[in-house]
Amino acid sequence: MSEPVFTVQHTDGAARAGLLRTAHGVIPTPIFMPVGTVGSVKAIAPDDLAAIGAPVILGNTYHLYLRPGDELVARHGGLHGFASWPGAVLTDSGGFQVFSLSSLRKIREEGVEFRSHLDGSRHLFTPEKVIAIQRNLNSDIMMVLDECVPYGADYAYTERSLALTTRWAAR
Repeated sequence: MSEPVFTVQHTDGAARAGLLRTAHGVIPTPIFMPVGTVGSVKAIAPDDLAAIGAPVILGNTYHLYLRPGDELVARHGGLHGFASWPGAVLTDSGGFQVFSLSSLRKIREEGVEFRSHLDGSRHLFTPEKVIAIQRNLNSDIMMVLDECVPYGADYAYTERSLALTTRWAAR
């Protein structure tokens, strides 16, 4: 019998603490996760992150797709090889950029079409493409494409956004 991926160690009311097992190590939860937007945490070397006990870093799918490119990262062993990071990697879906770069994108059932903030080139992030990119990045924990709802959105907008994100997740 295989070990569970997540094991609860402590509870306090509805709160819980546990261990999340990945292919690249065990992550205690809850956790402060250093952000390595483009594959590295700014101003901190991978061995220094390991020395302070950071078991996981967060990589940004949108930024890594645009530069240096997920296929280049894949040729170097995913983010682990590319960034010389032995620990776990969580990659987001690009959904935050769907929100923060709202003037450069169009959301539709198929996915999100956006213009690069770097050169204006057009790209389409579908739920399937986002997962393919994250596989190229060799992510231990992947996020599905989502729409981050802006602050102050009304109930109807939020409900439509949740329904779209749920359909994308099912795909």
